Amino acid sequence: MDKICITGATGFLGGYLVRLFSEKGYSVVAFGRNAEKGQALLSKGIRFVQGHLEIEADVDRAVEGCHSVVHAGALSSVWGPYDAFYKANVKGTENVLNACHRKGVSRLVFISSPSIYTGPSDRLNIKEADVDTANDLNFYIQTKILAEAAVTGWQKGSFEKVIIRPRGLFGIGDASVIPRLMRANEKFGLPLFNGGQNLVDITYVENVAHSIWLAVTKPGIDGGIYNISNDEPMAFKEILELFLSSIGSKPRFINMKFKGLFRFISLVEAVFKALHIKREPLFTRYTLMTLGYSQTLSIEKAKEELGYKPLYSIKEGIAIYAAWYRENHTKH
Repeated sequence: MDKICITGATGFLGGYLVRLFSEKGYSVVAFGRNAEKGQALLSKGIRFVQGHLEIEADVDRAVEGCHSVVHAGALSSVWGPYDAFYKANVKGTENVLNACHRKGVSRLVFISSPSIYTGPSDRLNIKEADVDTANDLNFYIQTKILAEAAVTGWQKGSFEKVIIRPRGLFGIGDASVIPRLMRANEKFGLPLFNGGQNLVDITYVENVAHSIWLAVTKPGIDGGIYNISNDEPMAFKEILELFLSSIGSKPRFINMKFKGLFRFISLVEAVFKALHIKREPLFTRYTLMTLGYSQTLSIEKAKEELGYKPLYSIKEGIAIYAAWYRENHTKH
């Protein structure tokens, strides 16, 4: 039985990976910070190692004896101090690389992010090489680019390295994208730019987990970097309408002009940074670009080299999420 370590195992994607690899017959070591979620994993017979990516000894304990490692742990946020992002995302990745070298791991799959493609323009059919490594839109993007460079530039040891960039994860357990949209819809309304016709990619989380299983098991892909999406680009407004109607909510759209708002938000960000305000601004430049511009990914490389094909359509994923939501939440 192959033994695999999954970092970030107590996070959204990590939980799906733990379940999937367990179902596939792997001996799973779940590494994460959340002790409460770790206890839930232990109760299911999963070995849980509590620790922090920035502590080398913690990572070594988790990786010990593992054939493969999926490094899904990260500090993922649009706001916060650079030092915190660097420790978690860069130093943490370096610790994982060192542990893989010392412990004789055969393959590392690093979970990166298509946020590194984000810029002030529409971008369609983005390929894996279309990255501006000087992108400094926020600290998360900066440190993800540095972490990828650490992985691709790693020379020690003989283990294989694969990078996955999954776009816009959604599904049961999501504590970020869908809840934020629903809160914004209830409190303020949802901002639309250009009528919400900008095209975006999202991905049902089960499809992402499937792509990572392929990245762990597929032979001959050492050094591969792969975009992952549902391969169903849709207008931003249409996605919002699908989500909200499925849970019985009515969308409240607010049409906004991008240019003036972008200048204002850039000023707000500068003031927050100058005054060392820890609280996240209501809007950031990254959020605005995500809402206001088209961004779609080419997943041809993943199709050809990984044999990736989404298991669930966007509508199927939304239906599964909506059924869970209606069962577990009181309608407003």
